[in-house]
Amino acid sequence: MTRVSMLGLSLALLPVAVAAQSVVPAAGGNITITPLQHATVQVEYGGKVIQVDPAQGDLTKAKPGDLVLVTDIHGDHLNPDLIAKVRKPGAPVVMPAAVQQQAGDKIPGPVEVLANGQTKTVAGVSIEAVPMYNLQRGPSAGELFHTKGRGNGYIVTLGGKRVYFAGDTECTPEMKALKNIDVAFIPMNLPYTMTPAEAAECVKAFKPAIAIPYHYQGQKPEEFQAALKGSGTEVRLLKWY
Repeated sequence: MTRVSMLGLSLALLPVAVAAQSVVPAAGGNITITPLQHATVQVEYGGKVIQVDPAQGDLTKAKPGDLVLVTDIHGDHLNPDLIAKVRKPGAPVVMPAAVQQQAGDKIPGPVEVLANGQTKTVAGVSIEAVPMYNLQRGPSAGELFHTKGRGNGYIVTLGGKRVYFAGDTECTPEMKALKNIDVAFIPMNLPYTMTPAEAAECVKAFKPAIAIPYHYQGQKPEEFQAALKGSGTEVRLLKWY
């Protein structure tokens, strides 16, 4: 092997650069996105902090949330103890009914329950609940890991930008039909959601300006990034693990 080819191989084996934070310009200021772990995300805009699925990781450096969003009942999305740690006193928690039923009084009010397809302004933020579910994958024949109607993905509008947190989902018709998404957080872990290749094909359908892989433990997000090269969607890799 020549020195040039060896150099090329070495470069190919270098880890893909990931960022500890990402900034998206918006009307009235920047949206600052901080990955915490897996599906746990901190979003800041206009002096407000939104905590999405604060369920994993060391959250001692997380900022107190003015608003908390919970997508599903599974332990990597729902953790009442960590919600209590990152929630400002009196901050509302948005959740689907299944989460409210499971958590009960472990998450005290104020609580806002949204069903798939509902849109509501909470803590001054417009929030749209998007269906998130499996089409084919499940623990056994005839069962799905995530059934339609149980969990919510969310679209939040901040400074005119539409930010989509897909949650635990495969490539549903509802996701493919989304319009005018500026930032999309897309899961890609097996067996629960999608492969990186499937996730890339889904993103090509609804064409967000920016796609951020998350919830990808055990998968290779750089495959997702490579599959979207030249698509018009910018892929940003953040440090989740």
